[in-house]
Amino acid sequence: MTFTLYHHGSSVCAAKVRFALAEKGLDWAGVYVDILKGEQFEPEYLKLNPKGVVPTLVHDDLVIPDSTVIIEYLDQIAPETSVHPADPWERAQVRYWTKAVDEDLHPACGTMTFVCSHRHTVLKNLGPEGAEKFLASTPAISVTSDWKAQKDNFVRYGFEAPGAAEKVRLYDTYLHKMDEALEGKDWLVGDRFTIADISLTPYVNRLAMMSMHGMWERGRLPNVERWFKAIRDNPNFKSCLIDWVPEDLTNDLRENGARSWPEVAEILDIET
Repeated sequence: MTFTLYHHGSSVCAAKVRFALAEKGLDWAGVYVDILKGEQFEPEYLKLNPKGVVPTLVHDDLVIPDSTVIIEYLDQIAPETSVHPADPWERAQVRYWTKAVDEDLHPACGTMTFVCSHRHTVLKNLGPEGAEKFLASTPAISVTSDWKAQKDNFVRYGFEAPGAAEKVRLYDTYLHKMDEALEGKDWLVGDRFTIADISLTPYVNRLAMMSMHGMWERGRLPNVERWFKAIRDNPNFKSCLIDWVPEDLTNDLRENGARSWPEVAEILDIET
């Protein structure tokens, strides 16, 4: 089997697939698509993924977009290393988490990432004219049906953009749901590491990379803090979620995020 993954270090969805591939012990070749330069909107890539997002998996001559679908596909063709539970009830529980990630948490992450960091990076790297071209090239329907207009507002207006503060609170709501689910348990579902943990890892890690540890540290969400430490201790964590992020982007996420943290803390009534 030959797997080619189109991905980027900044993409939480690509990180999720890299993590799953590693946990399943599957080898893959990568094509790096620089989404901060707009390479995902090149005509050749749009033929593979009309939404203009990463990741996209090519298995031999089959094209599979969308991270959750990719991982479900991988478990179908390599069931001996499934990251989904065999028990029907537990399988349903992990589906609730992956569904929540796709429907709620991912759009919220896109918002927080652009509002807290990427808007500064895009403007710094592309300049005003390049940023206008970057924003104009987003397909009408992408992450969500209104992502094009939302991204434009987030880059231009930051936390003052319509809906930005609400997405910050939504993100925080899911951290609280995780903390509740992890009470007295090591993992989100059942007694083993599953796709639920794989799916949530990039989203908590994104906050950590943006200097947002205060959303769970200092006793605020102790179960999430304990879970994330265990995640960071996973031997595949660094190679799948940290090493693929370019150094300049890592620095931008950390520094821009630290600069934005007081506004996030104010929205969430967290003392700094």
